[in-house]
Amino acid sequence: MIDIGANLGHNSFNDDRVDILERAKAAGLEHIIVTGTDLEENCKALDLVSRFPDFLSCTAGVHPHHADEVQKDAGWLDELRAQLQYERVCAIGETGLDFHRNFASHENQRRVFGMQLDLAEELAKPVFVHERDTGGEVATMLEARKSSIAGAVVHCFTGSREDLTRYLDAGFMIGITGWVCDERRGQRVRELVCDIPDDRLMIETDAPYLTPRNMPKPFPRRNEPANLQWILAQLAELRGQDEAALGQITAGNARRLFSVACSTPNDAASSELGQGGRV
Repeated sequence: MIDIGANLGHNSFNDDRVDILERAKAAGLEHIIVTGTDLEENCKALDLVSRFPDFLSCTAGVHPHHADEVQKDAGWLDELRAQLQYERVCAIGETGLDFHRNFASHENQRRVFGMQLDLAEELAKPVFVHERDTGGEVATMLEARKSSIAGAVVHCFTGSREDLTRYLDAGFMIGITGWVCDERRGQRVRELVCDIPDDRLMIETDAPYLTPRNMPKPFPRRNEPANLQWILAQLAELRGQDEAALGQITAGNARRLFSVACSTPNDAASSELGQGGRV
């Protein structure tokens, strides 16, 4: 299994990151992609990846929630370009549009997303995409670049059937989180996951968020990469597929899009991981 999106720089992991990575290894994960969401969080992700280069890669980008902030900094794009030069940065993102929470103006969100798509073309890196309640605008912006970027994954997909069709028709990948395990809010996603072809499907925890609700109760308040197994189990059940085979399929898709070199679940990700300790 490969977790394509975990926010391991989050403060809730400050005291036990090594333990978390060890639990992920024990649960069968071969790789984790750490999500970058702004210039500061990108640095945290890069530092973490430098400590565990055989087990972790990361993305680097600016989340739409931070679009107003970076527009006040004339040098933000050059700083992001420099971060993207590091070998273990496997994608640009998290980037996209979010018209649900509206933490940044729509105008700035569009501008910042477009500039990061320009970077994706320039640097030939895939894009890790956030989309929520945009009325198809993210799909439209991605469709315009489908022949000029090195692929994209729509992370934490919660959209409509029309959204899914547009992304698939454009050749993009779909990331599924613990939302699919939520019997209260995830019914639409549960209905649509069977329409995603094997070669377009990826899985992610979005840790520490979206704890899978098919886990044994009481549910932990903080999600972590080891819980990816519960997302895989729910997907396999809904799609009528063998769980182990589906894990191999989704991991293969992640390796292909992100060009990541993975360790095996029984290998220590680094001497530091093998010995334990705090990060």
